[in-house]
Amino acid sequence: MKEKLQRFGGFLAGMIIPNIGAFIAWGLITALFIPTGWTPSEKFSELVGPMIVYLLPILIGYTGGKMIHGVRGGVVGATATMGVVVGGGIPMFLGGMIMGPLGGWLIKKIDGVLEDRIPVGFEMLINNFSAGILAVILVLFGNIAIGPVVNGISTAAGALVDVMVSARLLPLAAIVIEPAKVLFLNNALNHGVLAPLGVASVEQSGKAIHFLLETNPGPGLGLLVAFYVAGKGMLKDSAPGSMIIHFLGGIHEIYFPYVLAHPIMILAMIAGGFSADLWFTITGAGLVATPSPGSIFAYLAVIPKGQHFAVLTGVAIGALVSFLVGSFILKVRPVRVKDNETETDEEELGSVPGLG
Repeated sequence: MKEKLQRFGGFLAGMIIPNIGAFIAWGLITALFIPTGWTPSEKFSELVGPMIVYLLPILIGYTGGKMIHGVRGGVVGATATMGVVVGGGIPMFLGGMIMGPLGGWLIKKIDGVLEDRIPVGFEMLINNFSAGILAVILVLFGNIAIGPVVNGISTAAGALVDVMVSARLLPLAAIVIEPAKVLFLNNALNHGVLAPLGVASVEQSGKAIHFLLETNPGPGLGLLVAFYVAGKGMLKDSAPGSMIIHFLGGIHEIYFPYVLAHPIMILAMIAGGFSADLWFTITGAGLVATPSPGSIFAYLAVIPKGQHFAVLTGVAIGALVSFLVGSFILKVRPVRVKDNETETDEEELGSVPGLG
């Protein structure tokens, strides 16, 4: 079981790591050109939405399908991912990680059945139509089934965070918030749940701890530093650039692929988030508004008078704890690499349950 879990983690990593360059490109465009970015541009900011909603999930779906059955599997996987992209109101990275491999696996099975049964001269016709028909079925399935399920997960996570906040269990909210963020549900949690609660709190006390729970750049920074210090391969090499985009640019999504590539690292994020939130609770820290984007500079702009020590120390605590836990995990359970890439060769994938 341990070996299968490790290989499954390697399979997930194989869908994410080749696309980190695209994530960094999106992060740079977002940090530079959104209205609250470094050089706001109405024209260029129009790229942000389509890239995160369409390009990145479809790239993940293509990569997942290609890992199972080459380019043919990638094409079916990417097309199948379009169903969940249109069927969901949030970035469907999780949907792409489901539909991509599913499409690749199914077309591989179909090709195996048809291989010795196609009449001579009809190979291209039958191969194209079998892939096209399967893609249509998967698009419809993803649109009506998988998309709503992922949306339901988002709604449930938001409701659970709301309950924890109402029950004054703020530090424990990290157990829900950090995994939900990595699945790209961060905006749904922040703007759909925490921001409205924070606005009400600001009206009463002039500050709100709710604005700190999801936006804290500390744990993400600690995670990236851990990958740079104790990681391997592309994850290590790309970490410095991601640190700049995350901590200075405020684009937290840039570190999500690092956790998806090595899922056990979510423990480092939870530990960092819990520690920071506990400090915020003890010191009564808060912000006057949601920092947007969630960079350290945006934090400095919305810290109320007299709260700088409490808020910035919480950011530092989150970074330190996340770094220490993440470094320990990477030393005990390192990312498996081969030729600077995560191992996801065909032989290894054959032992993943359901993919053989």
